[in-house]
Amino acid sequence: MVVTLGKVVSAMGYWIREAGQALDLLGSRLQGRYAFQEHLSRHQTILSLLGKAPVVAQDAFIAPSAAVIGDVQVGGGSSIWYGCILRGDVNSIIVGSNTNIQDNTLVHVAKTNISGNVFPTTIGNRVTIGHGSVLHGCTVDDESFVGMGAILLDGVHIEKNAMVAAGALVKQNARIPSGEVWAGNPAKFLRKLTPEEITFFTNSAEKYTGLANLHSLENAKTYGEIEEDKKIRKKWALQSDDYDSHLGIVREKAPIRFTFDGKITSKVP
Repeated sequence: MVVTLGKVVSAMGYWIREAGQALDLLGSRLQGRYAFQEHLSRHQTILSLLGKAPVVAQDAFIAPSAAVIGDVQVGGGSSIWYGCILRGDVNSIIVGSNTNIQDNTLVHVAKTNISGNVFPTTIGNRVTIGHGSVLHGCTVDDESFVGMGAILLDGVHIEKNAMVAAGALVKQNARIPSGEVWAGNPAKFLRKLTPEEITFFTNSAEKYTGLANLHSLENAKTYGEIEEDKKIRKKWALQSDDYDSHLGIVREKAPIRFTFDGKITSKVP
């Protein structure tokens, strides 16, 4: 009954908002040139531009607040997180498979620059791009790692299993060899990577693919499913295994709905 009532209220809210926009448009037309109009721009996650539409793999995750524009390809299992912008307007952007581009990252391209070269942006497979980074007309090879807030300028090439430290500024046409960490402004060689760190790059990408699956499932839920989840969380919120064990009480265990890779492991009772 609660879910049904919630659906009715949600539907009523939607139609009231739509009616309000229609009345505002009608009023503006009646006022003519004296009208003040505030245009509502509905966000588009995937946007065609100049006849070119993004090509996104079916199992890729594009967060609702991200923007993927124009000549962009996103491979299978990859994730474009909240607030990211991939703008393939004057050149192309290619993102490989199982790569994660984290929140508020900007990826753009170069049609012309001082050197006269043309630079698309190419990001390989199993790459991690940290939060708030800027990638402009560069190449990032497979299984490499770009730290949070790093900036990669035109012509930069990050080789496989290389790392750009957080906050680094990599100058135009720089090449970071495999197995090295570069840091600073401008970025310079810092040290060699350990085998454990290189392994971590691949593991990080795999875990982000699983996390993206979970976010994709959550974003796809209907109103009814969201309300059902609220009831389930409330049911198990006060359960304490330590307290029950102390008193010798055996209770039904809370269901584990998802593993880190986003797969459903048990059904909700």
